[in-house]
Amino acid sequence: MLKLLGIVLALGVSFPLFAVPQLETVGQGSYRYLFWQLYDARLATRDGRYVDYQQSSPLLLELTYKRKISRDQFIEATVDEWKKLKQSTPEQQADWAEQLKTLWRDVKEGDRLAAVLLADSSVEFYFNGSKTGVVADNTFGPAFFNIWLHNDTSAPKLREQLTGLSSE
Repeated sequence: MLKLLGIVLALGVSFPLFAVPQLETVGQGSYRYLFWQLYDARLATRDGRYVDYQQSSPLLLELTYKRKISRDQFIEATVDEWKKLKQSTPEQQADWAEQLKTLWRDVKEGDRLAAVLLADSSVEFYFNGSKTGVVADNTFGPAFFNIWLHNDTSAPKLREQLTGLSSE
């Protein structure tokens, strides 16, 4: 039994059980707010093409931060974007924000936060390559990814860089 446990632990060290899936990049770009570059973003799918949520899962959005941002600032900005898009209720937004508090961390320059939208619309989150958890609510996935991918995103240039699709 101990020998089997040793093998399992050795494999776990050699092959992370919860690593970010390796997917092909669709597009990438940078997000700036006023004079500051906040993060670089990358969108990826199995075949490197983005059509929509249903046809492109798993769908990876990876953000590499260029500056220090607190978890609470990121959650507040996320809720603000949901409010602007008007595609979720205040109750959903509050519930999701609470779930994100357990999954997200404060970030500093070089940290990576990745979200993977699965076929069932659940979202797996990763911080610097390690899985932090899942939001299983099937309405969360599209609402979260819409922040970057919806036609009415507040960052249409970044959307076009990520997807190759014009917002018009």
